Amino acid sequence: MTSAERVAIVGTGLIGTSIAMAAVRAGDSVRGFDVDAEVLSRSAGRSGLVPAATLQECVTGATLVLVCTPIPSVPQLVGEALRLAPDAIVTDVASVKTHVKLEVQVTAATADLVRYVGGHPMGGSERSGPDHASASMLDGAVWVVDETAAPAALERLTAWIAKIGAQTVLLSADRHDRLVAMVSHLPQVASTALMGLAAAEEAGEPEILLLAAGGFRDLTRLAASNPHLWSDILLANRDAIVRALDLYVERLNGLRDLVAAEDADEVERAFAESKEARLSLAAKPQVKAGVAVFQVPVPDRPGILAEVTATMSEAGVNIEDLQIVHSPEGGRGTVHMTVAVGAAEEAERALRGRWFEPLRLA
Repeated sequence: MTSAERVAIVGTGLIGTSIAMAAVRAGDSVRGFDVDAEVLSRSAGRSGLVPAATLQECVTGATLVLVCTPIPSVPQLVGEALRLAPDAIVTDVASVKTHVKLEVQVTAATADLVRYVGGHPMGGSERSGPDHASASMLDGAVWVVDETAAPAALERLTAWIAKIGAQTVLLSADRHDRLVAMVSHLPQVASTALMGLAAAEEAGEPEILLLAAGGFRDLTRLAASNPHLWSDILLANRDAIVRALDLYVERLNGLRDLVAAEDADEVERAFAESKEARLSLAAKPQVKAGVAVFQVPVPDRPGILAEVTATMSEAGVNIEDLQIVHSPEGGRGTVHMTVAVGAAEEAERALRGRWFEPLRLA
């Protein structure tokens, strides 16, 4: 399924609009529908999709329908899309799969279920709405697809996912939910809890947030996410997230006990193991042999990040991961840059040649 498709996007927020942009870029015709006409208009202006006045107008004649709405409305809309678009593969992008799959099986006609494939593109950010959408959000992104779907529908959907630039990972619904509870949902809860704790402490210590450094800002970035969206996600994946939270609390308590016992060797070992695991996470499969991480202090001015990346490009060094952290005092920041370990010396030489002062962390 690599020829031009007639794609219907139901729900034109951040993810829906990003998918529309990627589909248009790939040469597909795209129509969109959203219950919020103003959101739909903004999405159309940004993505190039053709706005539809109704769900039926959006999906009629489609060969592929993507339901990109909040979790509570997904099953009903999937069922309606299957009925209204009899030639279409219908998928969704909900971040919880078991709950949605069971509800779809109740909502949709049994004969139509062979055209339904649950999915979840692992993209997005703490921001929301079509104004923050980008086709690049899907470039190389992992897109989980239900491995138990009908083979013909599965083959068509995975071919299309590859066409727009993402990579398919096949998982069962329950395994998906267990894994994302740990690596997606738990980080959101941890970020929210830490931000809430600091905000509560601010009542007695008004200076506390003035002291917030880069690490705190990194860890609490997700706390700016949509509260309603995350309430839906956590409750829909209740059992898996409760288990993940229990394991996390157990790990925190273990580290707490080591600190309380002043066991320096074990505290250092715990940090070293986590550091090694994090460095492996930062590397793509082809650079699993090792990575080097640099902190590069930079002034806060237009074009500075472009100078860093241009320096690496001129030196022939590929950047495996990149992040910039702004100083709370303003005027400066720190670029955190990861490169393959074999390119570390050349990266450092090139940066110093441009008067940067990189600090190699690993």
